[in-house]
Amino acid sequence: MAVKLKLTRMGSKKCPFYRVVAATDETRRDGRPLEFLGYYNPMRDPAEVKLDAEKVKAWLARGAEPTDTVRALLKKHLG
Repeated sequence: MAVKLKLTRMGSKKCPFYRVVAATDETRRDGRPLEFLGYYNPMRDPAEVKLDAEKVKAWLARGAEPTDTVRALLKKHLG
């Protein structure tokens, strides 16, 4: 059972809002996550990102793999 850091879609039609979560790779996109790590709002200018760095680092230390999109967000906002 591998853990992934991925986005789950929230918000309404044509107004997306995403939560960054830790979930198993078998979990559906909007299924129950193991833990919430932050959010990403692409509708703001500039895009609003808030991540709990401690939780993210803890999951990465446990071997969680971020998806490509989450990897880009982490690189841009956590350095």
